This record gives sequence, C-alpha cells and structure tokens, in this order.
Amino acid sequence: MIDVVVPIEQEGTKAVVRAWLKQIGDRVELNDPLVELETDKVAMEVPAPVGGVLREILLDLEAEAVPGAILGRIDTDGERANAAPATGAASPPPPSPATYQPDVRNPELRLSPAVKRACLQHAVDPTTIAGTGRGGRVTRADVDKAVAEGRAAPTATVADTRSRSDAGLRSHDVPHDRMRLKIAENMLASVTQAPHVTAVFEADFSAIIAHRERHKADFSKRGVKLTYSAYFVAAAAEAMKVAPAINSRWHSDRLEVFDDVNVGVGTALGEKGLIVPVLRQVQTLSLEGVAAGLDRLVEKARAQTLTGADVSGGTFTISNHGVSGSLFASPIIIAQPQSAILGIGKLEKRVVVREVAGQDAILIRPMAYVSLTIDHRVVDGHQTNAWLTRFVEVLESWPAD
Repeated sequence: MIDVVVPIEQEGTKAVVRAWLKQIGDRVELNDPLVELETDKVAMEVPAPVGGVLREILLDLEAEAVPGAILGRIDTDGERANAAPATGAASPPPPSPATYQPDVRNPELRLSPAVKRACLQHAVDPTTIAGTGRGGRVTRADVDKAVAEGRAAPTATVADTRSRSDAGLRSHDVPHDRMRLKIAENMLASVTQAPHVTAVFEADFSAIIAHRERHKADFSKRGVKLTYSAYFVAAAAEAMKVAPAINSRWHSDRLEVFDDVNVGVGTALGEKGLIVPVLRQVQTLSLEGVAAGLDRLVEKARAQTLTGADVSGGTFTISNHGVSGSLFASPIIIAQPQSAILGIGKLEKRVVVREVAGQDAILIRPMAYVSLTIDHRVVDGHQTNAWLTRFVEVLESWPAD
C-alpha cells in the first residue's frame, strides 16, 4: 500500500480537498490525476505516485489537507475492487423540487461552499442539522445523511425569513467559492491593518509604444509575447532604487526592506475572481526575461495550473485595471504585509501641452493615469512621489533600441 500525500510545496497555504477524480476500487496509472486540492489561491491536481488500485480515501471532500498529510492509499498489487466504496460514495438523488429555499447566508453557520451548494440543491435547512465537523460545523456528509433520512424539502412551517423580509423581490443564491471568500477576507484584513494613501501621476506611453512596435515581432519569433505589462514590471524594479522602502514589509518593531524585487501581477480569471502570480528577482531580468516570465505565469493562471510557489513570495504588486476600461482606480494592497500596489489606468489619446523649440505646443499623446497606493505606516508622500516620478521617467525615456 503506497500513501498519496499532500505536496510539501503547499506548506504555509491552507488547502482543502475539492474533488476525488478516482473512486475506491478504480484502477490508476502512474501520474494519473487522482485528487484535486484547492488553496486560497490555486487549484492543483495531485497525481498518482504509482500504478495500482485506489483502496482508501482518508481525506474526503472539504477536508483540510495540510502539507504531508495522507490523502489516500494505492494497492500496487490489487485488482479492481468489487465491493462498493466505503467512502466517497455518491449522494442520493435530490428530492423532487420544492418551494422551500433554505437561507445559507448566515455567517454564524460557517458553512463551506460545498455544504452551501448541497443545502440549496437538496432544500435542506442547515440549522436543523447537528454538525459533526470541527467545532460543530456542518459537513457535506452531514447534509447527505439528512437527505438520506428524508429531511429534505421541509414543510412550509419552517420559516423562510428572506421571503418575509424581502417580499416581492425576486432573487437567486450563488454560493461563494473558496477563492471569492479568500479575496474578501484579504481585502477586509488589508484595509483594517493598513492606512491606505494613494498618489496619482500621468504617464506618456509614446516611448514604450514605439519600442514595442519595433521589437514585438522579433520577440514573437523567439516565442515571447511582448506586452505593456513587461515594461511596467521592469520600470517598477528600476524605481525601487530611488525609494527602497516601497519594496518592504512592516513589522511591529522594524521595517524589512527586500533586496529582491518579486512582482505580483494581478490576473483576472473572469467570474472566478483574481489571482496574483509572482515573477521573482525582476531586478536581474532583461525586458525579454520579464516578458517571457510573465507570459508563462499568465498562461498557467488561466489554465489553473499555478503551483504554490508561483503565487508566493511577492514583495510588490501591479494591477493593470486599465485593460478592462478603467481610467483610474485606487487598488487595495492585495497581499498584506506588502507595502504598496501600483495601478495602471486605461491608455487613451489626450491633449497635452509640451514645450517644443522653446515654445508651448498642444499635442496629442497616448496617456494613462498611474497610481501608487501605499501603507502610510511604512512610507510618506516624499518616498511615494519619488518612486512615481522615477517610474514615469523610465517609461517616458525608454530607449529607442
């Protein structure tokens, strides 16, 4: 019997079992996707370490999976089991539709996303279930047991407080998934811990647009997609030289200033929310190196194949909110305890005044607002403005070749 364990690389990040892709008695081959784990940042598949028959599932759906924990066991000599699975069995079919809609939004119930979905699917009132989970929490198994005992679709005597309080309003519930709940938790923690202040500058993108037009074809031939984000990341690393405290972490007794610039780039996942993969040691990379690294991380993010290492260790974050049409935003510091986050607004042509041959001239230039939101415990306006001044200067003076 060979143990299937939670990868050690997930250390420091909470994970839960989201789905078993094989059931007890199923034949598996080496490296077959076996179980899917979900952390607060990424979903990942754990492959079978050997070929054989899955004999035991020790951590079922929604169980917490700490690094090194045993998920299940594979029998390398066994044949396909004929007996019915002992755990992970399919839930009974849902009862016939009922008019009752349980209210699963009460935060005091501390229901997991899977339990909320099950309660809504089977029309089970979670307040009528005695939880067997840690601290009395209701588990998915508790809901399945209630359905099997015929407690689904309660009679109209069970109070539907939402219907009474919101009479006449039509709505439907969408249970929060783990990523959305973690985003909400991080946002609340960030604004609670850190006093946020935002400074706004304006940047002329003429130089980087011209450079990108001259070089993107050559980059593409080498398999690298040259995006504007690569310029932003490279310029951010350069700006750290004039205000190193921007790349730091607040502690109650000291300020920890990082020597490496590890930049997290906010990547939208549609309705799934936002994830921030991290490009490490940017200060050592060329523009091509930055572009290649970003391309790799974004592809992994959208394919949901990021690892724990891909989303940890960030020291600074960039949010390019302009790609979705926003002119200006004041992003919240996503990854506490980082000290700052850069926001890039929508690129658009604007009328500006420039001095040409000693005379003021009205010109049309590609412009965007750039904002730096800082933890005011860490830095003041002087460092903030010095950093933005250098960041804009690097973009506007990007060399032609």
